[in-house]
Amino acid sequence: MILNKPNKLILNIIIILLFISRTSQSLHPKPPPIPILPIPKSRQISWQIAEMALFLHFGTNTFTNTEWGTGHVDPSIFNPISLNATQWVKVAKDSGFKRVILTAKHHDGFCLWPSQYTDYSVKSSPWKNGSGDVVAELAIAARIAGLELGLYLSPWDRHESCYGETLEYNEYYMGQMTELLTRYGEIKYIFLDGAKGDGEKDMEYFFDDWFSLIHQLQPGAAIFSDAGPDTRWVGDEAGVAGTTCWSLFNCSAVKIGSDNDFRYSREGDPFGHDWVPAECDVSIRPGWFWHASEKPKSALTLLDLYYKSVGRNCLLLLNVPPNSSGLISDEDIQVLKEFSELRDSIFSHNIAKSALLSASSTRGGPKNSQFGPQNVIEEGLYTYWAPDQGQSDWELYLEFQQVMTFNVLELQEPIQMGQRIIEFHLDILDENGKWQHVVSGTTVGYRRLLLFPTVKSHLLRLVIDKSRVCPLISHLGIFMDSYSVSRHVSDTHTQSKFINSLVFRKTTYNRSQSASI
Repeated sequence: MILNKPNKLILNIIIILLFISRTSQSLHPKPPPIPILPIPKSRQISWQIAEMALFLHFGTNTFTNTEWGTGHVDPSIFNPISLNATQWVKVAKDSGFKRVILTAKHHDGFCLWPSQYTDYSVKSSPWKNGSGDVVAELAIAARIAGLELGLYLSPWDRHESCYGETLEYNEYYMGQMTELLTRYGEIKYIFLDGAKGDGEKDMEYFFDDWFSLIHQLQPGAAIFSDAGPDTRWVGDEAGVAGTTCWSLFNCSAVKIGSDNDFRYSREGDPFGHDWVPAECDVSIRPGWFWHASEKPKSALTLLDLYYKSVGRNCLLLLNVPPNSSGLISDEDIQVLKEFSELRDSIFSHNIAKSALLSASSTRGGPKNSQFGPQNVIEEGLYTYWAPDQGQSDWELYLEFQQVMTFNVLELQEPIQMGQRIIEFHLDILDENGKWQHVVSGTTVGYRRLLLFPTVKSHLLRLVIDKSRVCPLISHLGIFMDSYSVSRHVSDTHTQSKFINSLVFRKTTYNRSQSASI
């Protein structure tokens, strides 16, 4: 067919428009992948990012040398004449903790604030002539320092006479919870448990009502219990999570205060319908309250717990109890200082930042920087490497200009997109040009740290072996830990190596100060 000039013009215009349309479509960025459910709420992300919180067990037990008070101790025993909440907060902040959590009421029922529902509180003590308020002092100090505040209000109450009367006590408890959540500004965390001694009164707690009240009055507060709803107990008080640890969970499978499946709490559930990450609670001392005869754990022990809690997709809740003067003891402060300096020394230098990064594929094509492999050396959850859709090989490569020495791998997933990775491993290229296996892991989640025997190489390969859906990695770190490598040598050798390390040249300690290491 022969076209006349007007028809040729129209045809040319159509061809040009189609070309422009296709070109403009190719310039559009590839959208992010669909999140895989469940995913965390904003308060759960805030909780996870904190990584560590300082627990402050304090009350009448501090003065009676007990762990579980009877509820019948005279309030006059509570008189911490040097109490300084600003010191507590400073110790927490200087040691790298972003949250402080106070036992506003422990099992003995003694309240560290002047509750209008009972006289068994600070208002009946000689401390500040009955006009003191520990919760208020801590809230003010935390706010000034920029730390987040959490509270523990024990469901079990050994003092209150209405305990055991279901309706009456639940009303009493919710009245006290309302006081705590409306008087002291923003509360970011509520710790609840089902602890109760054998032979005590039976008591039904209206947990669902409590949870609704807390989220109504403090929408940003994450709630902890055996079964969530926001964070769960890892199942022990040793500060250790499972080597596999899912944030996925079924709250209905666990009952607060009951003998639950330890392994389920410890590892989570890859098929869980709820997002409930685990929390690892442990005390710096043998007991939860301060006892003059007890000594704190060493900084190296705390570092080991850090690997096994924060490094396994959990939050480390470390209890550091104030003493009977109302201060955190010097020996505890010393250990926390050393613990902080250890972490800074190891994790302040990410060797991966000097590497040339490449990937088996990139979502949207190799030139798409939005999901490129270089994102994994940036801090934060909201930039990440994503492989291309439909690919079965998920690999990241790190090439260095020289041989690097290291023994720690760090991985993070963008948890707002769901927890995805099931199995992964790290290889290095040896001097013979062959890939050698270094370490394997299972779940990643918010943060995964793997410590392994020291290796050297100029080329590394991270392989995602199995994933619920297409894996995403928001951060990758390679580090050298010179302090944990001697785990199996004598304590004396480890202590000497630790004390003489250059990391502590910034501050001079004498032998007596470092004796607890």
